[in-house]
Amino acid sequence: MDAGLALRDVARAARITASHLSAIERGTTEASLAVLVSIAQVLGADFALRLYPGTGPRIRDRLQAPMAEALMRTVHPSWKRLVEVAVRHPARGVIDAVFARPAIIVVATEIHSEVRRLEQQLRWGREKAESLPSSESWSLLAGGAARVPIERLLLLRNTRATRTLANEFESTIETTYPATTRAAYQALTDPAMVFPGSAVLWCDLAAGRGRILDRPPRGVSLGR
Repeated sequence: MDAGLALRDVARAARITASHLSAIERGTTEASLAVLVSIAQVLGADFALRLYPGTGPRIRDRLQAPMAEALMRTVHPSWKRLVEVAVRHPARGVIDAVFARPAIIVVATEIHSEVRRLEQQLRWGREKAESLPSSESWSLLAGGAARVPIERLLLLRNTRATRTLANEFESTIETTYPATTRAAYQALTDPAMVFPGSAVLWCDLAAGRGRILDRPPRGVSLGR
């Protein structure tokens, strides 16, 4: 309209039919990227498609399932337990597992068999934990309380790569997860213990079955 062009002339120059262009304008059909680029070129416009960073991919780590299963077997029944908890605001994503003592504390848990970009994983974990009140399960987790502390738990697979990462970036990880591994393990397994704050736990995997460690692996000082 701004260029004073007829719909049929734009369609002809873009090598599509006038009816197809009309349907695209009305929003009754989906246009391919090639068609949108062609229409943009005819109109003298730039076309761009951008993917904005979010809070991690929806494709799940294949080793998360046995690690999550091991964690669920380890945590005492006094904790309310949920898996794959979706959050919507301000961050949009899915938290691998959430443990709660309603009205007392909520623990957002991320499970990783490997960590390729540490800073990004730490940021995603923080943003998703802060977004927990937007979850449909929040009223259940919070137990009706107006404010409930949200702590974080990072469960790592015990491998040479993750041990090296933990030692190389010990101060960075410890700033985010300052509590000791042993204290966190005890709080999750003993209902009399108070959860000490955000912490890192470790998981051994063998023959597809996981086992949660009650302390950091040998050679790792993080969380001791």
